[in-house]
Amino acid sequence: MEATARLTNLRISPSKARLVIDLIRGLKVDQAVRALEFSHKRIARDILGVLRSAMGNAENNFGLDVDQLIVSRATVDQGTMLKRIRPRARGRANRILKRSSHVTIGVSAQDGN
Repeated sequence: MEATARLTNLRISPSKARLVIDLIRGLKVDQAVRALEFSHKRIARDILGVLRSAMGNAENNFGLDVDQLIVSRATVDQGTMLKRIRPRARGRANRILKRSSHVTIGVSAQDGN
């Protein structure tokens, strides 16, 4: 049984968020929390909040033991883009894409327990 938590429209590019998500995928939740707490990336605080929410969902909704959970699924998808214009020389313009992300984390009980 898998408990999930989602954070949508997070204002950071998906490529930057995937760097941190790749660190925690497949780890036990206590190891994942430690890795996120000591990470220097700004996105780590937001991902830590999503992970703690998924842990709470697993405990309250499914009655799973928090000490036996692993990060079974952790994905970052592209969200909506804010499109902006930057003026350039000779009346031209460049488009600036401000990207956002959707973070999904799923935790489940370890196999064999």
